[in-house]
Amino acid sequence: MAYSSDLSDKEWKIIEPLLPVKKRTRPPKWSKRQILDGVFYQLKNGCNWSDLPRDLPPYSTVYWHYKQWRNDGILEKILEKLHELVREKAKKT
Repeated sequence: MAYSSDLSDKEWKIIEPLLPVKKRTRPPKWSKRQILDGVFYQLKNGCNWSDLPRDLPPYSTVYWHYKQWRNDGILEKILEKLHELVREKAKKT
C-alpha cells in the first residue's frame, strides 16, 4: 500500500546516495527506502512510533535507523541537499 508520505522514485534517486553504506554479512530484511518511508509516515502523521502501519518495517527498526541517521548528521545532509535543489529550481523560474 502506498502512502502520501512515501518517497517517489525521483525523490529516492536524490536521497539514496546520501545514506550510509555499511558492509553486511547478510542481506537486510528491510530496504533503506522502506525504512525512510516509515520515518516520513511518522513525521507526517505525528503518530507514535509504535503506531506505524503493519506493512511498514517494525517501529523499532524504523526508530533505530532514525536515531542513527539523526545522530550521524545524515538527516541534516538530506535536508541540505533538498534545500539546495529547491534554491536551484527557484533561480530558474
